[in-house]
Order: sequence, then C-alpha cells, then structure tokens
Amino acid sequence: MHDNPAVEPFADAGVATVEDGYIVLDGPDGIAITLTAEAAVATGRSLLEAGESALKRGRDQSGEI
Repeated sequence: MHDNPAVEPFADAGVATVEDGYIVLDGPDGIAITLTAEAAVATGRSLLEAGESALKRGRDQSGEI
C-alpha cells in the first residue's frame, strides 16, 4: 500500500479489557486507547459494520459470492 511501513494497516487484532470501569483496547506496536463503555460499544459496532463491508467488497471484486 505504502513505501513506509509505519503507515501500513495493521493485520493483527487488538485485545479489549476492562480496567477501572473503562475499556482499554491494546493494539499492535503498543497502540492503546481507553474508552467509556458507551464509546466502546459504538466503536465496536462501527468496526463490525466497516469490516463486514470491506470483506464483502473484497469478495465482490474477486468474483466470489
């Protein structure tokens, strides 16, 4: 995608945990964000929709059903 590996998309999934009532999402290369429960749920739904859409587009472009 890019010549600079620092701007390549991550292929590894993040791991979410609960700490002090907040959700901490630990991602690859030390990336971490802290979210409220509400923000985590909304983010999770948004990620699922976007991921499923991207997978469908990939299948559509490859000719698979």
